[in-house]
Amino acid sequence: MTGSAPVARVLIDSPLPQLDRLFDYEIPEEFAADCAAGVRVRVPLRSAGRVADGYVIEIAERGDYSGALSQIDSVVSPVSILAPEVWALARKLADRAAGNASDIIRIAVPKRQVRVEKAWLALPEAVSTMTTDDVRPVAPMPPEFAPGRIAALINDRERVALDAVPRLVSVVDAAVPGAEPRWVGHWAVTLAAAAAHTLAQGLSAIIAVPDYRDQGQLMAALSGVVAVNRVVRMDARQSNPERYRSILACRGDEPLVIIGNRSAVYAPARNLGLIAMWDDGDPLHSEPLSPYVHARDAALVRQEQQKCALIFASHARSTEVQRLVELGWLGEVGSERAVLPKVIPTAAQESQDRLAAGARIPSAAWREARAGLERGPVLVQVARPGYAPQLSCEDCRASARCLACEGPLSLKRAGATPACSWCGALATSWRCSHCEGTRLRLVGQGSVRTAEELGRAFPGVRVIVADGERPVMTVPHAPALVIATRGAEPIADGGYAAVLLLDGERMLARESLRVAEDCVRWWANAVALAAPGAPSVLVGVGGPLATAMATWRLSGFMSRELADRRRLRFPPAVRVATVTGSPDAVERALASIADVDGTDILGPVATDDGLRAIVRFDYAAGAATASALKAEVIRIVTSRRKRIVPGSGPVAPLPKLKLRFDDSEPFID
Repeated sequence: MTGSAPVARVLIDSPLPQLDRLFDYEIPEEFAADCAAGVRVRVPLRSAGRVADGYVIEIAERGDYSGALSQIDSVVSPVSILAPEVWALARKLADRAAGNASDIIRIAVPKRQVRVEKAWLALPEAVSTMTTDDVRPVAPMPPEFAPGRIAALINDRERVALDAVPRLVSVVDAAVPGAEPRWVGHWAVTLAAAAAHTLAQGLSAIIAVPDYRDQGQLMAALSGVVAVNRVVRMDARQSNPERYRSILACRGDEPLVIIGNRSAVYAPARNLGLIAMWDDGDPLHSEPLSPYVHARDAALVRQEQQKCALIFASHARSTEVQRLVELGWLGEVGSERAVLPKVIPTAAQESQDRLAAGARIPSAAWREARAGLERGPVLVQVARPGYAPQLSCEDCRASARCLACEGPLSLKRAGATPACSWCGALATSWRCSHCEGTRLRLVGQGSVRTAEELGRAFPGVRVIVADGERPVMTVPHAPALVIATRGAEPIADGGYAAVLLLDGERMLARESLRVAEDCVRWWANAVALAAPGAPSVLVGVGGPLATAMATWRLSGFMSRELADRRRLRFPPAVRVATVTGSPDAVERALASIADVDGTDILGPVATDDGLRAIVRFDYAAGAATASALKAEVIRIVTSRRKRIVPGSGPVAPLPKLKLRFDDSEPFID
């Protein structure tokens, strides 16, 4: 170390696990003014004269290294873009998932946008401009909850699971004179009221929702209680400059309401008063990038670090939230008024009407749909999009497979050329591999084919198809049949006059540990779109699941589901880690955790990538398991290849090892 120059502790922005720690660098005098915690820098690496990007995590008078330190190469930007609370969160989550902190920071902090940054730096120094108009006191708390209950849980920094009221509410943007009312879910009004109360206390609120549909409802609900300049969006639909502008806005001292998808949980907020998450069981909250940290886990860790209020709101709880409720870690908040929907389970028997039978609608559902069309729109939820989700050979009835990749063939619309559901290849000259047949048979009915059948069954009625390819946000209060896939249901003004939930058996037949949990969530969210008193008919489902829907005791069903998982040692009763790689790497990784108490191993089994094993471990053993497995990953990547000796033949490849903690579907290959 030269002289008494201060030392910057830097996190290298690299996916290499051996670099997932802080490195000490001397701060040259010319960078002393701009080099601060959170800024981007470039630093030299001790190999081949390379220079790497990184973040300054802290400034110290002296470092841990006693020798001469390398100097920082340059300060990329004087803006402290990595907030201390975000770094602390990333470090904790990376250690929990045996991953790299830089991978999480890459999700939390977007790439630098120079023009946006220069414009932000040119602004005058931020001065608090919050006025009484920013939070409108005329907006009351939702009357379905006990007076002051939501305000109290925020003031007391409570952690709760909130059972949303299954109904729609009309909201009006108070800032726009003569604005048309908009119908949104009651959950959006509840979370907007909680955010407004948090903002009034001088604190920031973060609300994470699954997708743009939910975000649109939340924005509409917030428009009536919070000024638009106090709301910051942060989601995947923004361009890179827009997202970077949002991050810079959050770095100020003024309280904000930050809304977005799963990445919003990582938004910088120094004075954080509330983290709220809507429908945490939705798979869109699951991060597909390494280290695959679920937004729910990120919210739990951040609440523990910043001691803010935490709300998990949903119509149907996830088993993870139910576990925390039963442990007493989360409280329960339900509506004071009994707001129960009318759900009618019915068997999938044949209808007496030929056209209704073709559309898979039993007699009871047929009557409710016909009566509902006299009052307004009727929602029909189906399992799959397209025309025929599956095709088979007309002669031998074997499943029709793609000739290129062996994927299943499907039909998107009537008269279209069959295509592979995996690779998209057109089956223009298909021939059955079993019997050499060339004729295809339609199997199952997608949203388009269901709409076609219902159009015949209800002549003269408008038919609307809503799915991933045909997004529809709202429908007017007029007679219409709305055929929607799960999660793509539009909102009807005033609510639907009837809701038909078809394909219950098909949804439950999916191979998944969470199939029942997912079905309850899909159906509950659709039922919540019905008008007050309107019937919702659940077709082809019986037993405890149908009883739970009919009585709306969904938390009880989740409790029984969780009890079954405990008996079988399935998540979330325990945590899991999937270990995949070459045989020797997997065997060594499993040996490294053999002495950790509370662990057991399923497998390994052979896969295309080598071996695959599932490690189940108690929550108390999480730190030891993650540390041991990550150490094995570092050992593998830092091992050197053998020297190539002329005439000795090819060099054996390095072993490979991949880890994934808390996979939502660990038992599905």
